[in-house]
Amino acid sequence: MNNVHQNLSSCTSILVGKKATADGSTMIGRNEDFKSAWPKHMTVHPHKENIENNHYTSPDENSNFSIKLPSTSYKYTATPEWTPKYGLMEEDGINEFNVAMSATESAYANKRVLGYDPLTNAGIAEEAMINVVLPFIKTAREGVERLGKIVEEHGAAEANGVLFADQNEVWYMEIGSGHHWVAQRIPDDCYAVVANQLAIQEVDFSDSDNFMHSTGIKKFVQENHLNPASKGFNFRNIFGTHSFSDEIYNTPRVWDGQRLLNPEIKQDPMSEELPFIRKANRLLHLDDVEDVLASHFKETDYDPLGNGPKELKHKFRPISLAKTQESHVLQIRSNVPSNLAGIHWLALGVTAQSVFVPFYASATDVHPAYKKGSQKYSADSAYWIYKLVSVLVDPHYLEFGKMLSDTQDELFAEFTKGIKQADEHAVKLTGQEQVEYLTKQSIAFQQLGIERMQKLTSDLITKATDMSPLNFKTDLNL
Repeated sequence: MNNVHQNLSSCTSILVGKKATADGSTMIGRNEDFKSAWPKHMTVHPHKENIENNHYTSPDENSNFSIKLPSTSYKYTATPEWTPKYGLMEEDGINEFNVAMSATESAYANKRVLGYDPLTNAGIAEEAMINVVLPFIKTAREGVERLGKIVEEHGAAEANGVLFADQNEVWYMEIGSGHHWVAQRIPDDCYAVVANQLAIQEVDFSDSDNFMHSTGIKKFVQENHLNPASKGFNFRNIFGTHSFSDEIYNTPRVWDGQRLLNPEIKQDPMSEELPFIRKANRLLHLDDVEDVLASHFKETDYDPLGNGPKELKHKFRPISLAKTQESHVLQIRSNVPSNLAGIHWLALGVTAQSVFVPFYASATDVHPAYKKGSQKYSADSAYWIYKLVSVLVDPHYLEFGKMLSDTQDELFAEFTKGIKQADEHAVKLTGQEQVEYLTKQSIAFQQLGIERMQKLTSDLITKATDMSPLNFKTDLNL
């Protein structure tokens, strides 16, 4: 985010094309990072028709954004804030047409660009994007087009990256100034990792199948002499930043994600020339994507939880950190009927210490615990149930880390098995009966995750009682 609004969230994103995955799924994922105690909820918005005077006005006191909306709103999942203080911030979801959207990957535009096309208070910001785009689109491409039109007509309050996917295409869109943007389709056999920087590189204006852009962006750059190169159109270099903070805060995360998916390629974590698009050295599974979002430079000297030199353990900002509110992977599958295709995988709290829980996008309700939680701890909130595990593990990571990882592995296996069984049963059902079954199963998955985390919490507390600094080895005979 930039200038006009507070930099609320600093995230890390991953996008994967359908031929880059083992099962033909498209996947987009992101960590939403803000504060170490700032709960998220989950909700399902129903399909609505004939909405009179459908209109959105931002509840954020710092925003003047307002927009008229279509009278029909499609059903979609979302993860809103516990409070509308900074806006609704619904962040991620899948709609009834199996279009997935994640917004946003906060970014920074350079001062030259903003001098000619400044951000505007009346423009769209992260907090509104899901609400005014996802319920009104039928494809990923339509999502880019709708958001692009809003940016051109209303302006943007922030520089941002936005992820879209449907069953066939994955798109990454970047807003680089008050009214200009570009978008690139991720090649089907490739992936991209993005971390708080404008990332898209060369834009091919003649290739409308794989690139989209704002009206007049080429002319805008030419007239204001913004291109530092004599040829080509590298969006990252024209609109983005190149600062030392990028090399500490941003590029190391891209390096870490690419390290996990292309370990054979040796790169510098501080390099500002890391490619936007990569082809992995293998077909990717769901857990590969989850591992990127949960990464903290594991098995390198930069791991804050590792055994590297003290001066390196906190040199770079990791992908997974204590300020993560939630992490999601939005998976659109191609090997099942459309009603089963969308799965909204959600990990509440710290990604590395949480579990991705599956939720069918066709479901109509969520577990009651996913509707609760405010800034102070409460035992009935799903967010706080997962967050408590992190709080208990952190002081005794060497002793408790394996207990946590064992639980995570067990749940991953059970959820994988559960989805397979639910798919097999759901295809035998139709209509409302199928919807009710998928809703019941989704809530059951959420309940299973909660129960396992509560059991782990109980075990951790019990073991921690013997770790007090006031402990002393005593003679049991006395």
